[in-house]
Amino acid sequence: MIAGIAESRFGDVPDATALELHQEAAALAVADAGLAKDDVDGLFSCGADLLHPLLLAEYLGIRPRYVDGTQVGGSAWEFFLHHAVGAIESGLCDVALLNYATTSRSDLKRKVRSANVAIEARGPAQFESAYGHTVIGRHAMAATRHMHEFGTTSAQLAEIAVQMRANASRNPLAMYRDPITVDDVLSSRLISSPLHKLDCCIRSDGGGAVVIVSEERARDLPKKPVWVLGAAEAISHHTMSEWHDFTESPAKYSAERAFAMAGVKPDEIDVLQVYDSFTITVLLTLEAMGFCAKGEGGAFVEGGRLTLDGSLPTNTDGGGLSSNHPGMRGLFLIIEAARQLRGEAEGRQVKDATLAAVNGTGGWFSSTGTLILGAD
Repeated sequence: MIAGIAESRFGDVPDATALELHQEAAALAVADAGLAKDDVDGLFSCGADLLHPLLLAEYLGIRPRYVDGTQVGGSAWEFFLHHAVGAIESGLCDVALLNYATTSRSDLKRKVRSANVAIEARGPAQFESAYGHTVIGRHAMAATRHMHEFGTTSAQLAEIAVQMRANASRNPLAMYRDPITVDDVLSSRLISSPLHKLDCCIRSDGGGAVVIVSEERARDLPKKPVWVLGAAEAISHHTMSEWHDFTESPAKYSAERAFAMAGVKPDEIDVLQVYDSFTITVLLTLEAMGFCAKGEGGAFVEGGRLTLDGSLPTNTDGGGLSSNHPGMRGLFLIIEAARQLRGEAEGRQVKDATLAAVNGTGGWFSSTGTLILGAD
């Protein structure tokens, strides 16, 4: 179960390194769990640097007996939580730390080479790179196909950005809090048709950490634990030509398994945290997880349904579209879900929230990890 959560400083943090932000978040999360650094014996983290988990463990001053560095993009943190639960249940570790941070916003300003979100032209990717495929271009292809098949409109996608901003307006830490309208989204610069600038996630510095412990260990800890009721993962493709259906997220499969494990259904969920790298990411995820039928996502998101006052409060901190998005955001979805279930989301607390669903998406709908979390 989740015993500790924390974020480091995020937004513009030009005076910190990524490792400093890792340590800042980790120290806060361990303290939040009522534990000490030396209690941590499992480390789950990935990053751009070589031998990342080793580098991080050394920097944190820990020697874990179980380490996982699975790298599947932004969904890695949902995979990690799934793996951490298994490791704890198997007796491989007792206190698992999920930790991530980056200075991607500051790196971009400093023109650090690694700050570029580029797709390497090696292996099968070399056959697509010649046509200028980018991360946003691949998502734009999915949006275009959804529009073609189901009549989804740019205005419906814009609704998602507008509602995420409405949620962010109630989060004092969100990077962007001023309200926006559908017209604002549609009049923002077109980046890759049909996606506009405000259809795209922001870029921030920042870090986060989550501490997972066994049920037995949690009994002695000070904070109300958050239970992991269901967890599952799925992968789809790396090369776009191998994606069988541009309108289907692999969340269809990870969500089916996670909901079945938890013994709950989508209509029982009180709060939802999903990856929102782009507005189309949210729409395809809603359909794949069963919150609406395939092809009906455009109509489903209309009318404020995803706001804090709507019937399905989604990305209650403002998400990657308005609050923060430091490279890979999957860990922050878990943090916000746990915060809601603890009743600690000041200013944006969803009343009586007892069940949360989390879905991280990696790559270009390449991988997904789904979690069902409970307060009881």
